[in-house]
Amino acid sequence: MQIICAETVLLGREAFSYIGQTQIIPDREINATHLRTADALIVRSKTKVNETLLDGTPVRFVATATAGTDHMQTEWLTDQGIRWHAAPGCNANSVAEYVCAGLLELSQKKGFSLAGKTAALIGHGHVGQAVEKKLRALGIRVLKNDPPKAAQSEAHDYLPLAQILPEADIVSLHTPLIEQGVWSTRALADYRFFELLKPGAIFINTARGENMDADALHAAKQAQSLSSVMLDVWNPEPNIRPETIQFTDIATPHIAGHSYEGKLNGTLACLHALCAYAGLPSDWDNTPYLPKNSCPTLTLDVDAHASQEALLNYTIKQLYTITEDDHALRFHLPDDEIQRAVYFDGLRKNYRVRREFSNTTIKLTRPHEPLEHVLSELGFSIHLS
Repeated sequence: MQIICAETVLLGREAFSYIGQTQIIPDREINATHLRTADALIVRSKTKVNETLLDGTPVRFVATATAGTDHMQTEWLTDQGIRWHAAPGCNANSVAEYVCAGLLELSQKKGFSLAGKTAALIGHGHVGQAVEKKLRALGIRVLKNDPPKAAQSEAHDYLPLAQILPEADIVSLHTPLIEQGVWSTRALADYRFFELLKPGAIFINTARGENMDADALHAAKQAQSLSSVMLDVWNPEPNIRPETIQFTDIATPHIAGHSYEGKLNGTLACLHALCAYAGLPSDWDNTPYLPKNSCPTLTLDVDAHASQEALLNYTIKQLYTITEDDHALRFHLPDDEIQRAVYFDGLRKNYRVRREFSNTTIKLTRPHEPLEHVLSELGFSIHLS
């Protein structure tokens, strides 16, 4: 089996060489010439998989190691009899941890408490559900909007934007990019969206940059309608607009889902799908390739911080300092548009190893059941002496 694999697929060479001859190509450079003798193509979101790329090639299987598929012409693939797969939910926990890290950082920097706030989650798929669980652990009330799910459910859990946006202290986008139709999400966060927001709301986007109108966001921030903005995705991307960064409190280069586990889950989903397609066993052992955990245990002094949220912020920063990602983008972005895009892609391609919370065991200096519950819900293992 001949396999072409995008460079940013984590452990792509190791995983796919297990079942076939694998060639690694930089994501944006993959073209029809590379696919002249290929049976399968494995990508991430930077590779556009469409008729232009695949027509006339022998490729019969395509998989993306990402949850989203807006970079794939899926209807054309289906019409051509090309089997395709995505990795829904692969990085949901990673994004949820990122959102918590950002909110706790903002709360400590700006001097407010998250407990008792109301969050509106726009989109309630794998990521939205993971975010909901962690926000509730932080004492945040959650309202949900997801029209496709609302249409399929008799429950009244999903509410219209016009109802939840005026109530929400925090608004977080978790929708896929849907280009057309009644449920289109392109420019979902437009001028009207921001006009509906509760004054002083926090706006977060970790979904797709095209889901928001950047000009509308600028206008809302200039009008002081928003107290804080946290962006991990951009419109446009990767040649992002520097002026958009000026309106953000936390700005990161599309890495919310880039925990090591999140990326590995995507690779494994593609590998298992290809093995099933080819009738091969999918028993590749990734254990030898796992990086050493830099913080396997962490002892916390329950009484050393002014508040539980301050302690939680301290805890997360021992594993993941979100401000490092912000500074890398904010203070080193080139002025030249072409170089900006190259730099942005480079931050993603060379992203550091970020392990998820579940790899760290927390030891408390004394029993504290409420704190133990929150830490457990956030994903940490708890050691009780």
